[in-house]
Amino acid sequence: MTSEDKIRQAFENKNWQEIKVTDSWQIFKIMAEFVDGFEKLAKIGPCVSIFGSARTKNDNKFYKLAEDTARLLTERGYGVISGGGPGIMEAANKGAYEAGGKSVGLNIELPFEQFHNKYIDRDKILEFDYFFIRKVMFMKYSQGFIILPGGFGTMDESFEAITLIQTGKIARFPIVFVGLDYWGGLFKWVEERMLAEEHNISPDDLNLYRLVDTAEEAAEHIFRFYDKYVLKPNF
Repeated sequence: MTSEDKIRQAFENKNWQEIKVTDSWQIFKIMAEFVDGFEKLAKIGPCVSIFGSARTKNDNKFYKLAEDTARLLTERGYGVISGGGPGIMEAANKGAYEAGGKSVGLNIELPFEQFHNKYIDRDKILEFDYFFIRKVMFMKYSQGFIILPGGFGTMDESFEAITLIQTGKIARFPIVFVGLDYWGGLFKWVEERMLAEEHNISPDDLNLYRLVDTAEEAAEHIFRFYDKYVLKPNF
């Protein structure tokens, strides 16, 4: 089916009964994904999620940086959660897997680009149809977010976490953006335009995240945070 066919199909008239039946069955599918995720992830212990682009090649410096970050985390007993796919996600799982740590993949079914990588522990691969359920799993079962260069999906996941912490909907946990050259311009805009000019955030909101440049700095920020705060669930 082509994209145009899908658009035409979406605009076809449906009667109320067809809509009601479709929506009802979708609820059960959503519940099943939540239950499966909760049951599997509740058993894995403290983990840190590493985010970044699925399109990053294995000769890219950020691929190696993700590997190193995951290795440092596993050496301190943390498991690593990724989005389960290629690129930065693969690098994160690879670093954890080769260091003997827990390697978790929350894979999303997409019509292109996404397939789970080979470095995820076989009993820790989860498949999702819904982005919003997958994001709940990241928020609920991560003790920290480390964000490497990525696209819209990476920004979506990281800024949702910042928003939930800012609004008090989840407990605070460390959020680290890695790559000064990549993220620096964005956060300069946040500080100068969003805060200073338009006053759309508070000065304290700038403390909800950290911008660093190395794997060691990223991992160390996670470790320092939990030297001061007690681990607790995010929901």
